[in-house]
Amino acid sequence: MAKFIRFLPLLLVLCIHFLPSALAEFNVVAFGAKTDGKTDSTTAFLGAWAAACNSTSPATMHVPSGKFLVGVASFTGPCKNKAIKIWIEGTILAPSNYDSLGKSGKWLSFDHIDGLSIMGGTLDGQGAALWSCKGSKGNCPSGPASLTVSHSTNVKIIKVTSINSKLFHIALYGCTSVTVDGAKITAPGNSPNTDGIHVQGSSGVTITGATIKTGDDCISIGPGCSNLWIEKVSCGPGHGVSIGSLANSLNEAGVQNVTVKSNSGIKISQVTYNNVQGTSATQVAVNFNCSPSNPCSQIKLQDIKLLYQNKPALSSCKYVGGTSSGILIPASCV
Repeated sequence: MAKFIRFLPLLLVLCIHFLPSALAEFNVVAFGAKTDGKTDSTTAFLGAWAAACNSTSPATMHVPSGKFLVGVASFTGPCKNKAIKIWIEGTILAPSNYDSLGKSGKWLSFDHIDGLSIMGGTLDGQGAALWSCKGSKGNCPSGPASLTVSHSTNVKIIKVTSINSKLFHIALYGCTSVTVDGAKITAPGNSPNTDGIHVQGSSGVTITGATIKTGDDCISIGPGCSNLWIEKVSCGPGHGVSIGSLANSLNEAGVQNVTVKSNSGIKISQVTYNNVQGTSATQVAVNFNCSPSNPCSQIKLQDIKLLYQNKPALSSCKYVGGTSSGILIPASCV
């Protein structure tokens, strides 16, 4: 027994020595952030990020309870570790003055990061003043997306709440292996351009369990996307899941393998194809081959112009219902 007691302090010292390196946590308050929602905490947030990014072991950037005013903040990699968690308990506020955010199109952005988790908390874009400007048709900037993740891989965005974004709430560009789970996204039905989740140039994206209420698309899908899985998403107000604005430039990448799944099986519903132009590789350019047990429904075709060998292409529809409007080449079969 005497020998055991003699060695016990040494064991405790070893545990204390190794614990901090395994659980590195950087609280934004320790870097000078204020919880009053009025003091600019941008520098503190960037300092906490730099510490987490430079940590050689898994690290957490912690945003505790309270309100934090943060201006344009770019959290960039690559980082020394591949497991950085942004743990948000409080609310991060954007400046209500939209001119102070510049013209970058981004508020909180994460770029070139492998192994990123953003968990919990609320992002408040405070977009009302910009919406009012756009409504009056004044000389207004387009505004920034609230949360942008670009050129990153192995990303998880879990149970994040985004309200009143000035532009898109969550935007993914050039990313691979991304999961967005349990997001709660809200903006008034008359707020312009407040897409809930925008995905572009990305692959392997899963969006599940989201509640999205916005003034624009609930989920918008741009060019260069593949292998998207959308499941158990509650949408409204909003324009549903939209694939659009494709072929704005030559040799632009298309969209492949988008699945929208309901509780009763795979079903494509509330999808808008808008402003799709270009040349089809096959004579049948628009092909809806849906299931009789789970037909496609509420499909919208708007301003489609697709040619095959310099002539109008063809369209084919099976078990699909919806509406069409604008210029439609080929003629709509919806």
